[in-house]
Amino acid sequence: MCGIAGMLCRAGAPPAIAALRAMAAALRHRGPDAAGVFRDARCGLAHTRLAILDAAGGQQPMADAAGETYLVFNGEIFNYIELRDELIALGHRFRTRSDTEVVVQALRAWGDEALVRFNGQFALAQWRPRDGTLVLARDRLGVRPLYVCERAGRVHFASEVKAIFAADPAIPRELDPLGLAETFTFWTAVAPRTAFRGVEELPPGHVRIYRPGGVVERCYWQPRFASGGAGFRGSLGDATEAVRAALTRATELRALRADVPVGCYLSGGLDSALVAALGQRARGGRLRTFSLRFTDDEFDEGPFQREVVRWLGSDHTEVEISRAAIAAELPQVIRHVERPVLRTAPVPMLVLARRVRDAGVKVVLTGEGADEMFAGYDVFREARVRRFWAREPRSQLRPRLLDRLYPYLARSPAAARAMAREFFARDLDRADQPGFGHAPRWRSASALQRVFSPALRDAIAAAGDPVAALLATLPAEFVRWDPLAQDQYLEIRTLLSGYLLASQGDRVAMASAVEARYPFLDIDVVELACALPADFKLRVLDEKHVLKRAAAGLVPDAIVRRPKQPYRAPDALALCDRPPAWLADELAPAAIADAGVFDPGVVARLVRKCTAAAATPSNADAMALTGVVSTQLLHRQLIRAPLDRPDAIELATVIDHVSPTPTARDPRDPHDPPSLLPAAQLPR
Repeated sequence: MCGIAGMLCRAGAPPAIAALRAMAAALRHRGPDAAGVFRDARCGLAHTRLAILDAAGGQQPMADAAGETYLVFNGEIFNYIELRDELIALGHRFRTRSDTEVVVQALRAWGDEALVRFNGQFALAQWRPRDGTLVLARDRLGVRPLYVCERAGRVHFASEVKAIFAADPAIPRELDPLGLAETFTFWTAVAPRTAFRGVEELPPGHVRIYRPGGVVERCYWQPRFASGGAGFRGSLGDATEAVRAALTRATELRALRADVPVGCYLSGGLDSALVAALGQRARGGRLRTFSLRFTDDEFDEGPFQREVVRWLGSDHTEVEISRAAIAAELPQVIRHVERPVLRTAPVPMLVLARRVRDAGVKVVLTGEGADEMFAGYDVFREARVRRFWAREPRSQLRPRLLDRLYPYLARSPAAARAMAREFFARDLDRADQPGFGHAPRWRSASALQRVFSPALRDAIAAAGDPVAALLATLPAEFVRWDPLAQDQYLEIRTLLSGYLLASQGDRVAMASAVEARYPFLDIDVVELACALPADFKLRVLDEKHVLKRAAAGLVPDAIVRRPKQPYRAPDALALCDRPPAWLADELAPAAIADAGVFDPGVVARLVRKCTAAAATPSNADAMALTGVVSTQLLHRQLIRAPLDRPDAIELATVIDHVSPTPTARDPRDPHDPPSLLPAAQLPR
C-alpha cells in the first residue's frame, strides 16, 4: 500500500521536481519505505511506498519495457499471480515479482479494460507520453482514495487532499457548502463531491482519461442486484456452501499474498471472527489478532473478543481506549481523514493501527463490508419493518416489531414507543419510493444542519436538496430490484466508501502505514452476495442469515448467535467529560465566526446542553457536537493553517526527462532497478 500523486500540465511550464517532492512528502505516512518521482514536459508522478510484495523490485514510478507508459499505483491486486501467468502466455516478459508490474503489463495488453480483471483494492495513475494520455482509476468499492483538482491548466491528483495543497500554494483552500450539506445528511460527502471546494474524489469503480482532445470518464463497475428471477438459483444450502467457498478463497488471497507479517482485527462480532478463523487456517499457524477495548461498558466487547481468541488460540493484543484518549487523538484523526465526522469511531481505529504497526505487522485482515453485502445493519431490518407496517398502516401490532431494534443503544429510538411510532411512521405512504429505507436516517442527520450559519443554510437551499440529487443518479434498473437490494445499494453508494472505508479504514490505518484488507469486498464475494435472494440475507429479521450458516463450526456458536452490535465509540461524552485543552479554542465564538460554517449562538447553546452537570447527550446532540468540533478542526488544520509544504524526503528514484541530462535515480542512491531507467536507457 502506498501514496500516489502527480500533475498533468496542459499549459505552462513542466512539473517542478520540488512540487512533486512536496506531494510525496505530504504522503510519507502512507509509504515510509521509499519514495520516487517521474517527470517529463507534460506530466509528473510521485509515489511513496509501503513495501508489501517484492521489496527489492517493486519501486515506483514504474515504466514498461518500451518506456511507453509510466505508472504510480496504490494498493494490491490479489489475483496478480493468475494475471501474470495469463500475460506470460500472451508473450509478456517480467523483471520483478511485484503486482505493480502486472498492472503495468495488463494496462498495455488490455487498456483500461484491464480494470475489470483486477481483483483488488487500488488507485492508479498511468501516463502515456507518446499520445499524451493520463489515466486515473479507482477500485470497484472505493477502498483506496484518489482526489483530483483541475485549475489553471493543470490537473493535480493525489491519494490525499493535503498532497494537492502541498503541490501549489495558489490552489484555493475552502470548504464546500454542498460537501458539508451532504456530510450532515449522509454522514459523508458522496463522490465526486468532497468537503473542499474545487477538489473532487474520483468515484469508486470509475476511470477518468485525459487526452489532448478532452476528458472522458466512465463507470466500469457498480453494484448490480438480481431481478426478475435472475441471480442465484440454488437452495439456501447451496448458497451457504457458495458463500463459505468464496469467502475462504478471498481470505486466502489476502492472508497469503504478502511478503510481510499479516494480522487480523477482532471486534467480537461474527464478521471479524470468521475472517480471523479463515485467515489462521490459510496461514497454517497462530495469527496475530488485535482488538479494541473501551473503559465505557456500553461500547466494550471484550468478553466476546476473548471467546474468539480462546477458540482460535491466536496471539492476541488488546488496546484499551478511554474517553480522554479519544478526545486527545481527535485532532490527529481529522488531519488524516480530511473531512468532518459525526462520530468519533475513527479515533480508536487510528490508535489500534498504531499498535499494530508497533507490533511489526504491516497488513491486517478485517471484517468490514459484511454488513453491506449480507444485510447486517439495523437500517435494513428497520426498513423491512416499516414496509411491513406500511401494508397495514393502522395496525397496532406491526409497529411493535420496532422494539426488537437498537437494543445496544442507551437511548434507543425505539425505546419511547409513542415517539418511535410517530418517527418511523413518517412517509409510510411512500414505501415503494427510492430512498424509503434510508429516509429516517437522512432526515435525522439533516436536522443537524440547525447548527449551520444562516448564510450557509441559504447557500445550501439555493443549491437544492442533496437527497433528491442523489436519487436522481440511481441506475435505471434500481426500481426493479428487491427493496432490500435498493437499501443495500444506497448503503454501498454512500456510507461504505465515503465513511466506513475512508474515515474508519484507509485513512486511519495508513496514518501508521498499515494496509487493511477486506475479504468481504472481494469481487467474487460481492457479486455472489448481490445475486442472492433477499430472504437468504435477511430472513424475516435475522440479519446475515446465510453468512451465519456459512460460519457454523468455524467460529464459536455463541458468536454466531450473538445479536448484531455495531462498532461504536463515546462521542460527546468523550469531548465533554473532561474537555481537552484544545476544545475551548475550537469552540470559541471568534473561531466559529471565522470558519463561517456554524451559528455561534446555536453552537454555544449546544455546548452548554452537552456539558451540563450529569447530562447524557442525546444521539442527535452528540452527533451535532462531534460534527461541529470536527469541522472546526478541519478548517483550522487544512484551511486556515499556514500551508504545510514539506520537502524533506529522500527520493530513491528520480526519472527526469526534462533536465538536460536525464537521470534515473537520486544520485545519493547506489541502486538503480532496471525497470526504472529512463526511456533512452531501457533495455529493448
